[in-house]
Amino acid sequence: MDSKELLNLIRFVAKAGVSEVKYKTKDFEINIKTPLAGSEAVSYVPQPVAYQAPAAPVAAPAAAPATETKTESTSDDSKYITIKSPMIGTFYRKPSPDKDVFVNVGSEVKNDTVVCVIEAMKLFNQIEAEVSGKIVKILVDDASPVEYDQPLFLVDPS
Repeated sequence: MDSKELLNLIRFVAKAGVSEVKYKTKDFEINIKTPLAGSEAVSYVPQPVAYQAPAAPVAAPAAAPATETKTESTSDDSKYITIKSPMIGTFYRKPSPDKDVFVNVGSEVKNDTVVCVIEAMKLFNQIEAEVSGKIVKILVDDASPVEYDQPLFLVDPS
């Protein structure tokens, strides 16, 4: 079973809403476990922790406009389509360290455009956009761990 077939099997299992699938051939065996449909899934997504020095009293009012800006950008993101991770693994923007990145902000993508690679159990799985449009935001740093269904890119479909 090649990586493309494995990726398709994982996508199928995720969409089917089953809790576990065992697939076995003469040379290959795989067990895929997912949370049951409708049950609560618990996952841990590490969040970066930033150290902030104690601010002077004058800096406190400056923090309020930053919050408003963040709220505005969140509402603007609703018009974009999110490309999500189909698996747990390590996110890479390049096919190899000496190659160029697959896509940048502003890149036009089609349904079959490869946007990144996710390494899972020493297999490098090419992730396709599955939507057409323009990349407006890259949400994950290169060589970062990603969770299943974690947003990777925002795409403007217009």
